[in-house]
Amino acid sequence: MIINPAASSADSTASTTADSPASSRLMNPQEENTNCVHRQAENLSLRPRFFDDYPGQNSLKDHLRVYVQASKLRSEPLDHVLLHGPPGLGKTTLARIIATELDVPFYSSSGPAVERPRDLVGILSGLEEGCVLFIDEIHRLVVQAEETLYTAMEDFAVDLVVGEGGSARSMGISLPPFTLVGATTKVSQLSRPLLSRFGIQEKLNYYDLTSLGDILRRSAQVLGMTVDEASLEKLALCSRGTPRIANRLLRRINDFATVEGMSSVTAELTTASLQRLGIDSQGLDDMDNRILKTMETRYRGGPVGIESLAVGLGEEPSTIEDVYEPFLVYRGYLVRTPRGRMLSDLGKKHLQESSALLA
Repeated sequence: MIINPAASSADSTASTTADSPASSRLMNPQEENTNCVHRQAENLSLRPRFFDDYPGQNSLKDHLRVYVQASKLRSEPLDHVLLHGPPGLGKTTLARIIATELDVPFYSSSGPAVERPRDLVGILSGLEEGCVLFIDEIHRLVVQAEETLYTAMEDFAVDLVVGEGGSARSMGISLPPFTLVGATTKVSQLSRPLLSRFGIQEKLNYYDLTSLGDILRRSAQVLGMTVDEASLEKLALCSRGTPRIANRLLRRINDFATVEGMSSVTAELTTASLQRLGIDSQGLDDMDNRILKTMETRYRGGPVGIESLAVGLGEEPSTIEDVYEPFLVYRGYLVRTPRGRMLSDLGKKHLQESSALLA
């Protein structure tokens, strides 16, 4: 747990929670643990540090620029921010950019790391004035910890119950003003009271090919790679609208180029490498194509429920629904209807073209 030595109440908090395993895990900001709270110090070479370096999401960036600038002009903490959207679109990067643009410290944790309300109190009591606290997967906070956030976000104070039974007493702890930036892939799972306390709520959408090309071009430069434009276009098309996937593919293509002894990445190498990775010309991997093929052969194109589809594929329904389906729907290969999932005309056309290539 991070404790502010200047606050006597925080010292009391330390004494009540020092023996907690969860508190120990959250206590050391230097510990290399994804669950710990830490200051921004690591190498973020592929992450843009300013809005101007961040390609895509133009409307969202314009909004955040205004909010950040207004906060600085008023010398007030930025209102609490909720960033939501599919994974890999840059929510963590934007949170860091907000802290950098505000020129304030950055702390981070995640919903699953906060196992008890006292863990959250330990985090909050160690914050610096005006800082940004980023909580990833905020929808996974336990209910009791979420309720602790209510007064922390509104009044910059929390109540901690000290002792047990008849000797228990409530102790108020004042907090320095701070900005909470929450990130979630499932905004519907946030309770209404918590959701309403975020004054700024922004949704990240899938990236277009131009923005992905800009991201890949910048990443290649940072990594010291020479990549031709045809390769960048292929990689952008195969990145599922997601910067994280784009950078992952770029690194793997770089691996193939290194092993092949090539000083630059060509379109031929990119095409061959993507095939070896099981990714087709439209960016669909083996599981994507299995989903489309199963819907066509076993369910005559649908409609089919997610449970039945999962049984046919031997996969968990949540994996299909959260990992694969959003992109297939976004690209127009699947259609979600009240009766279930259906294979679209575009999906059928893709399967026909894939069969023709294999013939």
